[in-house]
Amino acid sequence: MAGLLKWWGSIWGPFEEKHPALAKWIYQIFYFFVFSMGVTIFQYLVFTFMPGMLGLELAGTEFMWPQKELSLFGVDFTWSLLGYNVLRDAAGQVMIGGGLGYFISYEVGSFLAQCINFPLQRNITFKSHGNPVYQALWYFIAWVVISLICNGFNNLWMPIASVYVAPAIYNILVTFITGGVSMVIFFFVFKIIFPEGEPEKK
Repeated sequence: MAGLLKWWGSIWGPFEEKHPALAKWIYQIFYFFVFSMGVTIFQYLVFTFMPGMLGLELAGTEFMWPQKELSLFGVDFTWSLLGYNVLRDAAGQVMIGGGLGYFISYEVGSFLAQCINFPLQRNITFKSHGNPVYQALWYFIAWVVISLICNGFNNLWMPIASVYVAPAIYNILVTFITGGVSMVIFFFVFKIIFPEGEPEKK
C-alpha cells in the first residue's frame, strides 16, 4: 500500500503543480462521486427495507398531492409531486412499495443520506470553511427543490415499472435515477455554497 501511495504521489504531485485548476476539479469530482455513491447505496437499503418495516397498513394508505389522473402505456395511475400510488397485485391486494409507507421511507432515506453527505462534501471534497449554518440552510433548500423534481419525475414512471418489474428492481431504478439527477444538480450547488477557503462568518 505504501508503495502504491508513493507511486501515485509521484504522478499526482507534478500534475497538480502543472495544472492546479484542473487537478482541483478532478479531486472534487472524484470525492464527490465516491461520497455520492456511498449515500446512494444507503438510500437504496432504506428504500428497500423500510417500507416492509412500516407494513401493509401504511403501504395501503394513499397520500398524494396534488392528484392528476394519467394513463401511459396502458397503465392508469395518479400523478403527484408528493406521495406515491398504492401498489396492488393482479388480485387487487396491497403490495409493499407504494402509498404513505413508501413516501415516508423515501423522505427518511433521502434526508438521512443528506445528513451524511453534507459534512463529507463540505469538509473533504470542497474543503470549505464558510458559515456552516448558512451552508446547511441552502443545502436544505436545494434538497427540498431537488426532491420535488425527483418525486414528480418518479411518479411518471414508477407506476408503470411496478406493473412489469419487482419492487427491488424499481428501487434500484428509483435510487440511481434520483441519485443521478441529484448528483448533477448538487455538484454545481456545492460549488456555489462551499467556496473553498472562505473564512468563518461571525
